[in-house]
Amino acid sequence: MSAQQLVENQLTYESVLALIREHSRETSRLLKEQGEEFDRLMKERGEEFDRLMKERGEEFDRRTAEFDRRVQKTELQIERASKEVGNLGNSVGRLIEHMLGERIIEKFQTLGYSVTHPVRRNCSFSNTKLGIEGEFDLTLVNTDTIILIEVKTTLEKADVRHHIEQIEKYRKHIESVGFVQPPFTHLLPTTRFIGAVAGAVVEKSAIEYAHQNGLYVVTQSGDAVEILTTPEGFNPKEW
Repeated sequence: MSAQQLVENQLTYESVLALIREHSRETSRLLKEQGEEFDRLMKERGEEFDRLMKERGEEFDRRTAEFDRRVQKTELQIERASKEVGNLGNSVGRLIEHMLGERIIEKFQTLGYSVTHPVRRNCSFSNTKLGIEGEFDLTLVNTDTIILIEVKTTLEKADVRHHIEQIEKYRKHIESVGFVQPPFTHLLPTTRFIGAVAGAVVEKSAIEYAHQNGLYVVTQSGDAVEILTTPEGFNPKEW
């Protein structure tokens, strides 16, 4: 091989290396630019994602706050309605107590109880020593008997059960301190208690439960006041 050919071959080799190096540099530059562009796009996407999440978070918070406000408003309306219904129930209950009170005496007189006027309303008791207290809507009294009456607009079985518990507490109270409140001061601790329940509307289960436990059941409709007929074998319970 001649010297000229060696030079030509060397130049060709160097040229190839130069091309390779140039290609490598261009490739590196392009990769760097593409990498930077990728990073920029990812950063923009991240910022857009954060922006959307923030907007959605603010919208979520706004809707949550609005929902909470509506719930609070509804709860307030329910509370007001419950108070109004409760006040109405109390007013109706007091009216029924008044209507029953003046008419119930003769009804119990026909059953042999020598009760007379006046009817005592809202008779309460409290015994801190025994930790008990209670109240009766109507109380009828004679020389040896007290008829304790629970009055409800709608009388349910639970009301009858509660009334029985109240009578039992009252018996313990009287055995503990005696009759110390007028007009009962003339009564002896041995005075018997008779129970009765009354209502404008009386559920059948309440009637059955009351009679099973020796309580009279009183109903009121319009001007009429009646003590329901007791079942065969009924004996009024005495406390």
